Amino acid sequence: MTKPLADRIALVTGASRGIGFATAKALAKAGAHIVAVARTQGGLEELDDEIRKEGGSATLVPLNLTDSDGIARLGAGLHERYGKLDILVGNAGVLGPSSPIGHIELKTFTDVMAVNVSANFQLIRCMEPLLKQSDAGRAVFITSGAANKATAYVSPYAASKAALETLARAWAHETANTKLRVNLFNPGPVRTRMRATLMPGEDPATLDTPEQVAEFIVPLCAPDWTETGKFYDYKTRTLMSFRAPA
Repeated sequence: MTKPLADRIALVTGASRGIGFATAKALAKAGAHIVAVARTQGGLEELDDEIRKEGGSATLVPLNLTDSDGIARLGAGLHERYGKLDILVGNAGVLGPSSPIGHIELKTFTDVMAVNVSANFQLIRCMEPLLKQSDAGRAVFITSGAANKATAYVSPYAASKAALETLARAWAHETANTKLRVNLFNPGPVRTRMRATLMPGEDPATLDTPEQVAEFIVPLCAPDWTETGKFYDYKTRTLMSFRAPA
């Protein structure tokens, strides 16, 4: 049986654990070749083992996404090897401190922005030409409800996700008349290490797993997905349009 993402190249950041790990596995199961990016070599190797068990394939890229030159080299390498990129999943992110704004050091704030915003900006710059070479380029960025709730005590994270949403939406507008589709995905509370760090007293058994979430990310990556500039809310299973404040 033909797999829906056969012969497609999918780049997934933060692929060594959590939602990125699960999404990479789900995309591979659907037939995509995975370009898995993360800082943790061991996690990438574990992912590779899991993908191979299912008969899939992956290219492992140990890379700190704050290395903007490294992202540029990755783009050049993908161009040389494949001449295109079909899917970009911008999942990598850091939580940063849980503290009042006045207690947060400037460097700590900029470190969060570097991973959650600037790295995705560089990914867009370097991967857009490759995505436009695809017959159906798809980009999905993982966001958070903290962006619009302006959640207290995680201001760097909330601000970074709000910036990411605006960046992705602007890119969607810029590419609306191309074959590229750009969307945001909000997983909500999920059973991940990041969530456990933020909410240590929470029972993880009450949360959905990354694998459950990943099954809803895959359709946004498919060639037959036509929406762009939208926000998929996993908790309510709703695809939303952005509206200006009333």
